[in-house]
Amino acid sequence: MTAVIVTGAAGFIGMHVAERLLDRGETVIGVDVFNDYYDPALKAARAARLEGRTGFTMVRMDVADAAAFETLVRDSGAKRIVHLAAQAGVRYSIENPFAYQRSNLAGHLSVLEAARRVEAVHLVYASSSSVYGDRPQSLDGGEGAGFKETDPVDAPVSLYAATKRADELMSISYAKLYGFPMSALRFFTVYGPWGRPDMAYFGFTQKILNGQSIEVYGEGKMARDFTYIDDIVDGVVGVLDHPPAAGRHEIYNIGDNDPVGLMEMISTLETALGREAVKIMRPMQPGDVTCTYADIAKLNALTGYKPKVKLKQGLENFVAWWDQYYGR
Repeated sequence: MTAVIVTGAAGFIGMHVAERLLDRGETVIGVDVFNDYYDPALKAARAARLEGRTGFTMVRMDVADAAAFETLVRDSGAKRIVHLAAQAGVRYSIENPFAYQRSNLAGHLSVLEAARRVEAVHLVYASSSSVYGDRPQSLDGGEGAGFKETDPVDAPVSLYAATKRADELMSISYAKLYGFPMSALRFFTVYGPWGRPDMAYFGFTQKILNGQSIEVYGEGKMARDFTYIDDIVDGVVGVLDHPPAAGRHEIYNIGDNDPVGLMEMISTLETALGREAVKIMRPMQPGDVTCTYADIAKLNALTGYKPKVKLKQGLENFVAWWDQYYGR
């Protein structure tokens, strides 16, 4: 079987996806630009975990360099691409919008062009729950609860969300024009070991352990569908193994289907750390949404996807990793 290209392989989700593929005997070519959006040392440490493994090659490259990326894909013989490279972060998109233009728009178009020129058998790429915008949502649960892939997604509240929806629209047009199958993954809040320092649970951990106060936005009334990294990888690899028919573009939510309030998350983290946080309540920030809640019926029907790790266990695992990686 030909290699799988994983873009963003030094990133949080990318490293874990690459590890899972290597575990099952795949050859993986990782691509990453190693930018400094957050601590490059963490990205280097993730890459080091992969680079010592049989079957793995890391290529330092900006996927927005269309000619270089197409050459890499063509020379590798790869026909499957998991495209996770992107400029992440809602708030940073307000500070540095042109980073999103290059990474999320030009970068995605570059991957689409390479995939169609080599006649890819499957392109799986990262979208985001942010495309749903800021919507009122009951958290009571029950059958059919949560955001569905068929819901309207025409009111993004951040540039980040707008770029991710643009990626979906570009991909839909390419699927129709060129006939190769694609799957979009709308990730809900992903957390766990080796996570991103810009995420709330990560930053809270650092401040709580340093004895600093934490700022709780939205007056603590926000809720997120926190999804543990191992469950996310189950979904990504499951989708990779189930390409849609030629010329089809499918969209899948990947979440936990069980949103948790921000204050409950903080309380759970405090218990895992054995320390209480000093909290400063703040209003909602521009670009934030009140709630995210994934309906995962479509992904479950395709792959049998069923999240296994709940927030308490997931945060305990994260804290154990933190203690090992950073020391306490």
